[in-house]
Amino acid sequence: MRKTVIEHVLGRLSDLGIKHVFGVPGDYAFPVEDAVCESEKMEWIGNCNELNAAYAADGYARVNGMAALSTTFAVGELSAINGIAGSYAENLPVFHLVGMPTSGVQDSARIVHHTLGDGNFSLFYEIGQRLSCAHAVMTPENCVVETERLIETALRERRPVYIGLPFDHATQPIKVPEQLPAQTQLVSDENTLSEAITAIAKKLSDSASACILPGILTARFGLIDEVLTLINQTGMPYATMFMDKAIISESHPNYVGMYCGQLMSPQIRKFVENSDYVVIIGALMSDFNTGGFTSEIAAEKLITIMADYVQVGLVRYSNIYMRDVLSALNNTLPYKEYNFPTPVGMGDPIAEDSGEITPQYFYPRFEQLFRKNDIIIAETGTVSMGLGFALLPEGAQFHNQTLWGSIGWATPAAFGAAIAQQDRRLILITGEGSHQLTAQEISQFSRYGLKPLIFVLNNDGYLIERLLCKDPEAIYNDLPQWRYAQLPEALGCDNWYCRRVTTSQELDLAIREIEAGDRAAYIEVVTGRYASSELAKKMGEFAASLYSF
Repeated sequence: MRKTVIEHVLGRLSDLGIKHVFGVPGDYAFPVEDAVCESEKMEWIGNCNELNAAYAADGYARVNGMAALSTTFAVGELSAINGIAGSYAENLPVFHLVGMPTSGVQDSARIVHHTLGDGNFSLFYEIGQRLSCAHAVMTPENCVVETERLIETALRERRPVYIGLPFDHATQPIKVPEQLPAQTQLVSDENTLSEAITAIAKKLSDSASACILPGILTARFGLIDEVLTLINQTGMPYATMFMDKAIISESHPNYVGMYCGQLMSPQIRKFVENSDYVVIIGALMSDFNTGGFTSEIAAEKLITIMADYVQVGLVRYSNIYMRDVLSALNNTLPYKEYNFPTPVGMGDPIAEDSGEITPQYFYPRFEQLFRKNDIIIAETGTVSMGLGFALLPEGAQFHNQTLWGSIGWATPAAFGAAIAQQDRRLILITGEGSHQLTAQEISQFSRYGLKPLIFVLNNDGYLIERLLCKDPEAIYNDLPQWRYAQLPEALGCDNWYCRRVTTSQELDLAIREIEAGDRAAYIEVVTGRYASSELAKKMGEFAASLYSF
């Protein structure tokens, strides 16, 4: 018996290693939802709303490599679109399955629910196209070919794709073509590749010092092992920027620390900027990566390796691909001895005599909490800026949404990451302002038997906004005060360890009790109104560089 359209799509996603579909049910998407629930290889993961579902898919893709999301036509897909945009910006392949009205309803332009009442059924599909690297509306005739095209494009560009599934077409048997189109193979231009490798090798062989800045795109394209081989075989040291933290273990002997332009770690800044050459591999020189554009690496020192080009100084080599470039460099570059600094952690937590919980206490205390292979999710804002300089143990992952920066992302993203890697400890650290946007998603951790460690920093408002805006005490930076430690119980999270801590001694005790047990935990950490990480303060001081040119 031939598979239906939706069965074929889900089967191919399962082949890629996607075992879960996030979403919120909706009538036009019933065929998708039913097929997931009837599948032996896929599991439906319900969310509190479509935006949370998109964030959860984003978090899942960060640790699994790719994810699937299901929404209903118009109202559902529009609710999810901010999360999809974040995945697009940060190169995460999310297969967005959109249940549509039947093809007959669309062709007849009937006035039905979840529309604008104008008979236009293409508007939302057109919107979705702008935030996907490929898109298609499935039919029995095109399903097999289009599914392969969408998968190929998503994996090549590492971005979301839009899959429209009309209600009737979704359950119809596929028509298998006699021959599938050949997959497009990305092959580097041999002459250009040779020229680029020769140019890089000459620069590095003539240098006395060099440094690698490995970037997030190496992780997205599955090339961490190749970069690690380059580091081991050449002996080159490496630093990371904010978006790229811990993509290669910070316990590696060649790791020197975090590079953040002029704002932080002057020793690392001096080392990176004074190196004869800096090899950027898949890193973005964005505002937060460069310390508010305070990075000062001379253009002639840069060797930049991106997805489909290399730039050596001012010369660009196009139509060559990162995998081929790294492979060629690993077969070409010799080992050398380099001198480089040793990374420095946050040191011991410093407790105030008053007991007040300060950044000088809680960030180093969190660093002590982290252990091998943890998955750490840090919310956008002062939280991630403080945690970014913790020295992480072997195999620990650190995820934050540096480029897109949508507050509220972290809580659902942590849930998605926990679903993807249920055998690893997950730690979510978020500010209360961001948490208020998506806090209901903590109920899903309990629903699926997960045991996260959640810390909510309560500093009485949007602290990052206070640091960046004209008037820190403007009313738009204020928040209603919730009883955060009571939320898990209200949301059905039974047998969780929940505490509200207001002193460093109470925080230390809570962490010790968490580590001694085997329960999910939710800790509200009450700090001062302006208890900010050093980087966040300096971002405030350099705010002009963020908003002007």
